[in-house]
Amino acid sequence: MTNRAYFYGLGKRKTARATVKLFPEGSGEITVNGMTLSEWADTYQIQKVLLAPLEVLSLKKDVDLEIRVSGGGKSAQADAAKLGIARALVRKDMSYKLQLKEDDMLTRDSRVKERKKPGLKRARRAPQFSKR
Repeated sequence: MTNRAYFYGLGKRKTARATVKLFPEGSGEITVNGMTLSEWADTYQIQKVLLAPLEVLSLKKDVDLEIRVSGGGKSAQADAAKLGIARALVRKDMSYKLQLKEDDMLTRDSRVKERKKPGLKRARRAPQFSKR
């Protein structure tokens, strides 16, 4: 599959990274880390998030995707892949940019876990006060 011409997209969310290769003139085949989408994503919600950009543009059966995800959890990986797919679609055809931007698919969610501070149990949680 990788000998064909493709469009590349990178997506990030929390500590998850997704590199997406979008092959035009495909049959709708999607592989994530060498597995089929149904093997990788156990829930329908994760599959729905991952394929949102293709659903918006009605391209689900027209392109093949090869996705590599690492870091984070399944949900963050799916969000990272969604951004990567959207960016690859924009590289394929700039006319998709407006529609994807309207549906908020080209915005990187920059929220990450806050670091732990000294003297606290977590980032903001203080130890319980004891009077005696």
